[in-house]
This record gives sequence, structure tokens and C-alpha cells, in this order.
Amino acid sequence: MTSETTEKNTLASAPIGGLMLKYAIPSVIALVVNALYNIVDQVFIGWGVGTLGNSATNVIFPLNMVMMALALLIGDGGAAYLSLELGRGNKEKAGKGTNNTFSWLIIVAVLFFIVCSVFLRPLTGLFGATPDNLEYALAYGRIILIGFPFAMIGCGFCSLIRADGTPQLTMIAMIVGCVSNVILDALFVLGFGWGMEGAAIATVIGQILNFAISMWYVPRFKTVKIRLSEMKPQFSLLKRISGLGVSSFVSQIAVAVVMTVINYYLVHCGAESEYGSDIPLAAFGIVMKFNTILTSIVTGIATGSQPIVGYNYGSGNYTRVRKCFYLAAGSATIIAFVFFLVFQFMPYQLTALFGNQGDLYTAFSVMSFRIFPMLCFLNGFTTVVAIFFQSIAKPIISGLVSLSRQIIFLIPAVIILCGTIGLNGVLWAGPTADGLAFILALLFIIWELRKLGNDLSDKKEAA
Repeated sequence: MTSETTEKNTLASAPIGGLMLKYAIPSVIALVVNALYNIVDQVFIGWGVGTLGNSATNVIFPLNMVMMALALLIGDGGAAYLSLELGRGNKEKAGKGTNNTFSWLIIVAVLFFIVCSVFLRPLTGLFGATPDNLEYALAYGRIILIGFPFAMIGCGFCSLIRADGTPQLTMIAMIVGCVSNVILDALFVLGFGWGMEGAAIATVIGQILNFAISMWYVPRFKTVKIRLSEMKPQFSLLKRISGLGVSSFVSQIAVAVVMTVINYYLVHCGAESEYGSDIPLAAFGIVMKFNTILTSIVTGIATGSQPIVGYNYGSGNYTRVRKCFYLAAGSATIIAFVFFLVFQFMPYQLTALFGNQGDLYTAFSVMSFRIFPMLCFLNGFTTVVAIFFQSIAKPIISGLVSLSRQIIFLIPAVIILCGTIGLNGVLWAGPTADGLAFILALLFIIWELRKLGNDLSDKKEAA
């Protein structure tokens, strides 16, 4: 029996709990480790540079999220395409899709690097740079950009590796990159005193190591083969692949859009408060980065279920599809509730990780932790629903659920609440958007699960 046949039999018949552990744990670790890159930088910058350095990393953070969004648009889309076509028995289509995913990752990564390099200064202005932190942001950003092509290709390709049945390798690649980043951050920022530049160099080296390990897997694909002859980019395949990856893209790009809007209001409303512009920008950035860890974990659980859901949906095994959804949604909700408890009861400890930067800084950070993620325990369910629809090739619903939380509800809430209650409006917009997005996701998934149940009944009656 070939490894490909074994993998198919496993997805179709192995216990779902074991499969979820196999795919979700490496996926969670990979995404969390990737999120830790920026957090680790900010911790060392907080101790080595201070508030202005931390606010500067928050200016560059949206740019990093755009990069990740593009990587997941193509990478997660390609992974979903691979799983669906293998489930349908279309190995040739699966191979072409995988090869095109790889080639488009390279093309988009190079183009993104060029655009960001040319327009870095105006982009920092767009993302909330102040006169005080602008030079810090530029010093950090100019170096971080060098690692973007490596990070984008490596991250996108890791999605394919997971779908190919080797999720453990993505975990190893991410851990090696992150551990090296932590060690080099300590050495460059605190040891050598290189400040913002040192933190950026450490991050780039970690991303290159991650990329190198991922590329080692290229000739070792099991289900399909990576061939130069099949890597000619096709826009028709890009359209199909990107459609399947739209939920992951929206989840990431929405963070960039939201951070741009929030940074604007933090700076301008903060200037009219006792906190000033830079304190809210730096302190709220800590909350968003810890929230990114939560998002990474629940997204990892959801994307870990993607090969199982995609394969069984493609082969018509709807009972396993539903069981996998329930397990993923339940697990993600438990994790989200744990984070809710940490945010509510340990805000002082979380803030202290980034150094002692004054009473006002601590006060705003603690208030942010307790208000903005007040309903974050709902977000695990919402995220799983969005990626579930992506896994069953319904990108419009998937994208709508993802957009609802970050764009459709959150941005209007920020604008309206800031206009009525000032700076604190940014914080109260969080639970407002989370609650409304949960209701929308619940309505969509109830409709879909009922439909799957009806389809399953029809198949049994036909048999």
C-alpha cells in the first residue's frame, strides 16, 4: 500500500480525535510561533528601547499582517484545493494546483517586497506613525522587509506540507525560527545594544531558517510531486486557489485594516487625553498581539481540521464532516475561554513582560486587556465556522463570516463609539463586534449542518 493510499484511508476512517491531534497541534504551534516573532521583538524592544520603540513595532505590525494574509490566501487555498481534489480522486488536478500554489507564492512574495520597499515611508504614515516614533519605525521596517519573501513563501508552503500529511515538519520549521529569534533578540538588542535594528535582524534570520527547512521538503512530497514543468503560473488556477483561501486571507488582512483604523483613533483621540499619542499606541498593541496568539491557536485548530473536512466532504462522508466540526468548534471555544480568564485576571502580569514604562502606560494597558477582549471566548467558534466553510469550498460565506468580525462590525463600532465616548470607544468596540459576529456565524452553521444532515438522510434512503 502506497503512502498516498494510506493517507487517504486515514482521513476517511481513522478516529477523528486522533486525526485532529495529528493535524491541529503542529498547525497551532506553527501559527503561534509565527505570531511570537513580533511579540518577542516587542518584549526586548520594551526593555531595550522603551515606549517609542514599542509603538513603532505596532506601526509596522499591519504590514506584517498583510504579508501573512497574502501567504495564507495562496498557501491555505492551495492546501484546501489539494485536499478536495484528492478526496474526489483527481490526483492530476491536485498536482497542478500544488505546483501553481508554489509558483504564485514566489511571484507574489517578490512583488510585495518591491512595493513595500518603495513605499515604506508613506505606509508607516498610513499605519499610524507619529513624529516621535517615525524614525524607529523606519529603522525597524527597512530590515524587516528583507525577511518578507522568505516568510511569505515559507508560511504558504507550510500549509501545503500540512495538507500533504506531514504537519510535524511545519512545527519544527517554526520552532527553529522562533527559538533563534529569541536568542538573537537577547544578544542583538540587550547584549550588543543594536536597538530596533537588532530586533529586526534577529527576526529576519529566524524567518530564513524557517524557509530553508520548508524548502527541504519540496522533493519529498507524498501525495503529488513538485515539478518545474508544472509550475507555469496559471491565472485560472490562481483564481480557484485564492477563492478557497479567502477566509484565511480575510482573517489576516482584516487585522491589518483594523489596526490601521484603530491606530488612527488611538493617536488622535489619545492626543486629547491624559495618555498622549504614543502610550495608547504602544499599550494597545500589546493587547492586540496577545489576542493574535489566541487567534493563531483557534485558527490552527480550524486549519488542522481542514484536510479532514475537505477530504470527507469531497468523498461525501458527511457524518465525519459534522463530527470534525463539532470537535474543532468545542476545542477552540475552550481555548478561547482560557484566554478570556487570563486577560481578565492577569493584565498586570502581561503588561509587565514589556518593561516598566510608567503608571499611565500600565493603566491603559490593563484597561485594554479587560475591555477589548471581553467576549473573546466567542471567537474560537466564529473562526472555526469561517474556515469550515473554506474547507467545503464555500468561500463567499467563509469570507463573510471572517469579514463580519473584523471589518463589517468592528470598524463601524470603533468610529461610532470613539465619536461618542472618545478614546475608550476603541476598547468597547471589541466586545460589540465579537458578539455580533458570533450571532452571524451561528446562523450560517446551523443552516449548513442541517443541510448536511438532509443530504446524509437522502443518501441513506437512496442506498
